[in-house]
Amino acid sequence: MFFVLSKTIGIALLPANFLIGIGLLGAILLATRLASVGRKLLVASVVLLAVCGFSPLGNLLLYPLEARFPPWDPARGAPDGIVVLGGAIDADLSASHGTVVFTRAADRVIEAAALARQYPKARIIFSGGSGKLTDGQREADYAAAIFERLGVAKDRLTMERRSRNTTENAEFSKQLAAPKSGERWLLVTSAFHMPRSIGIFRKVGFPVEPCPVDWRTGGSGDLLEFSPYVLDGLERTEIAVREYLGLVAYRISGKTSGLFPGPNPQ
Repeated sequence: MFFVLSKTIGIALLPANFLIGIGLLGAILLATRLASVGRKLLVASVVLLAVCGFSPLGNLLLYPLEARFPPWDPARGAPDGIVVLGGAIDADLSASHGTVVFTRAADRVIEAAALARQYPKARIIFSGGSGKLTDGQREADYAAAIFERLGVAKDRLTMERRSRNTTENAEFSKQLAAPKSGERWLLVTSAFHMPRSIGIFRKVGFPVEPCPVDWRTGGSGDLLEFSPYVLDGLERTEIAVREYLGLVAYRISGKTSGLFPGPNPQ
């Protein structure tokens, strides 16, 4: 039920979907006795879409998520294993074109492959199934070939292809890793997704060290910059709102260790 709600109500609440929905409702109301309400909804929809797209709102919302965990420090020594969360490969497009098609989160695979080469004894778990309500292509089915092409030996790779969301990423990865006491495992995922991911991994009892990648904002000095392209600003706002909604929903449902997990376990 949680998965279904996240893919229906959760998606409907994202800024672009929600505001376009308000605009469509306003347009419908123009032909009724509630035309004045309809006009207000249309105006609100356009204005708020412009705010989400052009203003610094996306940067302001994303920065606290991305700054929550610092970059991983290799001075601590070699890890025993690396868990890479899916999201870097568009499995459906890959199936359509017969070759791997990356998303904007390709950093997840690139960084994991670089770490694998740097630490040749570390095990690699790629966790990525299909996040669709209906059964779709599995991301892990395409990731193995990419890792091998990037120089990671096949016998070091474990492909987890059943997971549909981050909770299942954590649960299934823990089963495959079977981490022993004293082992150190890294978690590679997008910086904005790291707080929710770490909280979930802690909740399932799989201690991992965050290795954030795929930043979408710069430093604090960039927070008040306006976006010249509405789609870029809107994308940052969408990503941030999705993560905050996820943090709240996962906390309410008891799937994470804290509302806003940080470097120190709560």
